[in-house]
Amino acid sequence: MHGLINRAIQSFVCATYGQSCWLRVTEAAGLGFTEFEAMLIYEDSMTTRVLDALSADLNRPQSEILEDLGTYLVSHPNMEGLRRLLRFGGVTYVEFLHSLDDLSDRARLAVSDLRLPILELCEVSPAEYQLHCFPGLPGYASVMVGVLRAVADDYGALAMLSHEGQQGDVEVITIVLVESAFAEGRHFDLGARGT
Repeated sequence: MHGLINRAIQSFVCATYGQSCWLRVTEAAGLGFTEFEAMLIYEDSMTTRVLDALSADLNRPQSEILEDLGTYLVSHPNMEGLRRLLRFGGVTYVEFLHSLDDLSDRARLAVSDLRLPILELCEVSPAEYQLHCFPGLPGYASVMVGVLRAVADDYGALAMLSHEGQQGDVEVITIVLVESAFAEGRHFDLGARGT
């Protein structure tokens, strides 16, 4: 598992539940360390043990925790760079949805050894879509539900999302766009500003 993914989980847990929770989780997972390095590659089993320990510590299903992780990745100030990368997908939420087919390639442009599962958007109607998440990263579809929900809010769109589960080789997320301009979206400038 790429260290960036593990580091994102670590940041999410520390920002949401506190450093003490993270320390309990790393101890329960038997890692032997408390800090993931972003550019290293770790055994997949380490990530699995961390998520299992986190789920047990919080007494919550892993799918819910992973959805919250997806929301965190878009909405937390620590993750502004990722939000910017996602927002370059389009001016509207629908344009963003259509850009998801290229997300794994865009991620690889940013970090050459980061392999995200392929996503494929299918338009059922002008207001309903299905996102097919291909295998490659356990829990990725749950994370994507959180990402899609947070990005909809970011654009000011009202969307209903449903993780339909496994259908053949893919996990399916249904997206129903109720209103594309439901509220004012979060401010976004094409050019980043230095602080």
